[in-house]
Amino acid sequence: MTDTENTAAPRRVVVAEDESLIRLDIVEILRDNGFEVVGEAGDGETAVALATELRPDLVIMDVRMPQLDGIEAAKRLSDGHIAPVVLLTAFSQKELVDRASDAGALAYVVKPFTPNDLLPAIEIALARYQQIIALEAEVADLNERFETRKLVDRAKGLLNEKMGLSEPEAFRWIQKASMDRRLTMHDVAKAIIDQLAPKK
Repeated sequence: MTDTENTAAPRRVVVAEDESLIRLDIVEILRDNGFEVVGEAGDGETAVALATELRPDLVIMDVRMPQLDGIEAAKRLSDGHIAPVVLLTAFSQKELVDRASDAGALAYVVKPFTPNDLLPAIEIALARYQQIIALEAEVADLNERFETRKLVDRAKGLLNEKMGLSEPEAFRWIQKASMDRRLTMHDVAKAIIDQLAPKK
């Protein structure tokens, strides 16, 4: 391990789950894997308040909670750029997944889950959140930002399909190409789509 790995601060997490046994399980999984649990909540309102105050690196939240459900809480956290959210759900219905995604949740895990289900979802959410921040730093205008995000997502999909790159690798490839060529990520994504997308 290098010195920088030794000094890296553990990632800080708020856990919101109304069933205390499940909450204990999540906290244990996180602590066993080097995360620092900085707050726990049993309802959505408390989760949003804690996350807003503590500014964690991540919020893990159940969908069904008293006072404020996880989807609405995720929307508030996403709209306020407070932290990425991983939602936990006992249901994997498409309608619920779509609502969670529209609310800004960056990953979701279906219960019952194991550490092998939860940990990759956390990494995906953290990576996607970094991507969103990088894109938003580049693009100030809201409509343009949305357009850029759509283009970059499509370009990442094409790089995955045609070159076998994972989502984080594809994003880094676009980011690097943008810096190397002094182009915006919007322009790089557009060029990738023009080159790799099947011609109609």
